[in-house]
Amino acid sequence: MPAGAAAGGAVAGGTAAGGTAAGGAELTVVVLSPTDPMTRGQLRRMADLARDEGYRVRWEEARGGTTAPFHTIGGLAGSLRRADRIVMGDPFSRYVQLLLTITRARDLVVVDDGTATMEFVAQLARGERLVRWHRKGGRPGARDLLFAPVSSSARRRLTPSDRRRVEVFSSMPVTEIPDGVTVTANDFAWTRARFGPPRITQSADLVGTSLVETGVVDGDRYLEAVRNLAKAHGATRYFAHRRESAEKLHRLAAETGLEIVRPDLPLELIARRGPIGRTILSFPSTVVHTLPLALAGTGVRVAVCDIDPTWLTDTASPRAQGFLSGVTGTARDVHRLAAVSPA
Repeated sequence: MPAGAAAGGAVAGGTAAGGTAAGGAELTVVVLSPTDPMTRGQLRRMADLARDEGYRVRWEEARGGTTAPFHTIGGLAGSLRRADRIVMGDPFSRYVQLLLTITRARDLVVVDDGTATMEFVAQLARGERLVRWHRKGGRPGARDLLFAPVSSSARRRLTPSDRRRVEVFSSMPVTEIPDGVTVTANDFAWTRARFGPPRITQSADLVGTSLVETGVVDGDRYLEAVRNLAKAHGATRYFAHRRESAEKLHRLAAETGLEIVRPDLPLELIARRGPIGRTILSFPSTVVHTLPLALAGTGVRVAVCDIDPTWLTDTASPRAQGFLSGVTGTARDVHRLAAVSPA
């Protein structure tokens, strides 16, 4: 089989953190490097782990200037055309969608443990355009309209046919599975075998979210919720999401007294290596699905606090509340918190 090619900003994390891909040394991991420093740092560490597991890693400065996309696409075109299997980390990425128009691979695999996977599979089943959940409901902008033909082509290629097999490898629950799409569960067996078990502390840890940065949740309401949640449950550390702004984190530290931790690896690996709190508090996010799998058998409790509708911004997508409730409602092995006000 010709060398496989993996494309996507976080494909190294998705593959290495969850399991090993078939083909081992025949797989080339291509990282389309983002500009965000925290995400770049995590991807660098995950790329090192992928190399340790025997994979070839190709780091592309795909967003490093005006001409960078042309160099990246030109450099990858030959490999994409020869590959029998393409593994991608983010089907909503315009970059990934553009690369999909080049490939002739008969085997396409989406590897993603993010909440967006749930929306991707549902949109594919309904034949809708691929739009991230927090943007759905808004009017398409000029760039969306310009890119629409590429996005439509990518959606067609991600639709199974006699000539193409499509698989989703994820720990996230999916209900509306399109005809012909294979869904394989990621149980984090590699993570549990590779790291831990962790040392468990008696305190609680709180996991941050980027819902303020994406315009879904009001910043002041979020700060109040974090303060109340930490006080009610004795949390001492706040694990920041890689996309949270430095300004917001500084304010959180000053007004809540929480120790802000900016992980250099995905939280599933950080938690598995330890030390980690006996209770992990989270708002609706990926970790309410992934941490119970990564920490299975350790006795750590994962608790989730729903987003109150009053926290949402005026510009939040009409689907935001329903989607976030669905993230919580479909999570297994987590404890749901009724309120965030101090006892």
